[in-house]
Amino acid sequence: MSTAKKRNTSILGTQEFTGIKITEPANYAAGIPAVKVALQHAFKEMGVVKSLSTLSHMNQKEGFDCPGCAWPDPDKPSKLGEYCENGVKALAEEATNKRVDKEFFARYSVEELSQWSDYQIGKSGRLTEPMVMTPDSVHYKPISWEDAYTLIAKNLQKLDTPDEGVFYTSGRSSNEAAFLYGLFIRAFGTNNMPDCSNMCHESSGVALSETLGIGKGSVKLEDFDKAEVVIVMGQNPGTNHPRMLSALQKCKENGGTVISINPLEEAGLVRFKNPQEVKGVLFSGTALTDLHLQVRINQDVPLLKLIIKKLARLDKERGDVFDHKFLEEYTQGYKELLTDLEKYSEKELLELSGVDEVEINKTVELLASNDKIIVCWAMGLTQHKNGVENIKECVNLLLLKGSLGKPGAGTCPVRGHSNVQGDRTVGIMHHVSPILNESIKKTFGFEPPTKEGLDTVHAIEAMHEGKAKVFIALGGNFLSAASDTQYTAEALQNCDLTVNISTKLNRTHLITGKTALILPTLGRSEMDVKEGTPRFFTVENSMGKVHRSKGLLKPASGNLKSEPEIIGGIADAYFRGEHIVDWKNLSENYELIREKIASVFKGFNDLTDKSKGSGFYLPNNVRDLDFSKLPNQRAQLSICGLPEFQLKENDFLLMTIRSHDQFNTTIYGLDDRYRGIYNERRIVLMNKNDMDKHSLKKLDVINLISLYDQKERKANNFLVIPYNIPEGNLASYFPETNVLVPYNHYADKSHTPISKSVIVQIEKV
Repeated sequence: MSTAKKRNTSILGTQEFTGIKITEPANYAAGIPAVKVALQHAFKEMGVVKSLSTLSHMNQKEGFDCPGCAWPDPDKPSKLGEYCENGVKALAEEATNKRVDKEFFARYSVEELSQWSDYQIGKSGRLTEPMVMTPDSVHYKPISWEDAYTLIAKNLQKLDTPDEGVFYTSGRSSNEAAFLYGLFIRAFGTNNMPDCSNMCHESSGVALSETLGIGKGSVKLEDFDKAEVVIVMGQNPGTNHPRMLSALQKCKENGGTVISINPLEEAGLVRFKNPQEVKGVLFSGTALTDLHLQVRINQDVPLLKLIIKKLARLDKERGDVFDHKFLEEYTQGYKELLTDLEKYSEKELLELSGVDEVEINKTVELLASNDKIIVCWAMGLTQHKNGVENIKECVNLLLLKGSLGKPGAGTCPVRGHSNVQGDRTVGIMHHVSPILNESIKKTFGFEPPTKEGLDTVHAIEAMHEGKAKVFIALGGNFLSAASDTQYTAEALQNCDLTVNISTKLNRTHLITGKTALILPTLGRSEMDVKEGTPRFFTVENSMGKVHRSKGLLKPASGNLKSEPEIIGGIADAYFRGEHIVDWKNLSENYELIREKIASVFKGFNDLTDKSKGSGFYLPNNVRDLDFSKLPNQRAQLSICGLPEFQLKENDFLLMTIRSHDQFNTTIYGLDDRYRGIYNERRIVLMNKNDMDKHSLKKLDVINLISLYDQKERKANNFLVIPYNIPEGNLASYFPETNVLVPYNHYADKSHTPISKSVIVQIEKV
């Protein structure tokens, strides 16, 4: 009998420095340098011919959707290509010519691989065949698909209850795969469906649902052309979704104004050199931000309250600043909101925000005289204890101005991954929806479970406590994406079985349960052919538009399967062919899956036909000003409290950030070009005054320490870099600093980790 071997694996990899070089931060984004860097990445991974031919099909009609961010494509894509530098990097990672095969795993044990950096692990190449690691081994070995399905089925069948299974979903999955996955999980008998939304935009979903009746944004891409004011909060478009810069550019060219609110001034919001235009190549490009409000970390609510308070005073004088007709017809809570504002002094709010009052007054004047306003945001607002209230305060501003349901105005949560919103739309959620359950029962004939499932942080807790024993991930790099890296690693290692459906090797493949499976799947850019006929998937972009995605590359291996086929194989093995759903047939027939999606969810009628061309928008009640599902059938103005931090002397607030050579947990390279940091990731950005106070010099080495619930967490060996960041605030890259984020401290209601406001102290090495 095999005995479990304790594997000596590292959760973080090497912590050595790689040779830092520092320059002045850039004062513009994109331009020729972006084109050069993008092509260097592509040519290195794919070769010249393959790169150019593949890029010509990315984000094009009847082509494939970018495997990176979810920013929408224009109806008429550029002849030169509708992609950005980081989209090219994402494609290069997926379509690389490097391979991780059985010889690779025979050569390297998981113990050795875990000592590598995340960058080294990611650069290994594409997975080529199913692999298994047994309890007595530190090496993965090949396993047949059928044996893999049987192994999973046996582990699921021996659970005492379906709630001992955890089924995670990443945002890269298609609508078809996510729908089938959610259907199987419910047929299995649990709602334990944590997903990447739990860790990023869950705060947006909760806030928008409670105030406006839908957990999505309300704007379309063309609204940016018509907007008078665009407020960009808590995000860095130049790195995280660079194609957004084109939309901001159009706004500026049409006379609009851009306001950025962020603790860091990012190059992408200073100036944009569009590489598809002469002025972006030869001249200075387009200045984007008209006003930058350098708010302290998580002091957005005090800032917005101050702006609203000043607007209310102007409205009292002039009577035309707020849209009183809109407020009367569509909202409730206006008087209560004004009464609550009286509790706060402008001086108090100003001091908390840390923003120059002159800049705030300019912002107030702009907002007072315009009503076509878009507010965009990302993780800088959502990943806080009060993340939900951050979003609700943004909604307050838009409701007061009547900036919803009209061209050029509305909410715009910018989703990070290519189909994270679509996954949620087609049923990946741990919450119970009686309407959805009834629709599934009507369409498929079985009773879905009615018990609330586990979200990400509570799934980790359940695995850590031995209450969940099987973990299956449809995509993603769970260990590196989640908070509290050490605790999450222990949780995964407590499982009897961990399964990862993946395209490339990542750290979660190395920190595993007693038995571990890697099931390799097709990438977004690869052909998916069944009996000689190419198949396509559908995805939903950040603005609620569904469209096709069809790959064109020869698969990295002949032993890859599509995500639906893998899910169908697991389901068929588990039910032994004895279930009301014919899982194998359904998993191979994407047209049938789309028919079932249309039967279960409103707005997907004729999905196959409507997804042709540029696709179609799903229903959105905010665009129609229909708030009938909310209390009193009205949009809700909210009373939001101020953020509460109990900072001691020498405490800092740390926010985790991405480098420019990074998308989520995927590390493309070691440069953060726009911030002037090269060949190093173990850095922390600090205000020069704070450095002087703590007797620190440039490139001194420090450790970062967080202390929550009497438990010390430490991130070692970070180089101090003086930077334009508010005093008392720090910034450093994830996943390296995720180890500092406590798993059990998260946003109220949404349970999103507090990754953007972690209380830390520093320790000089």
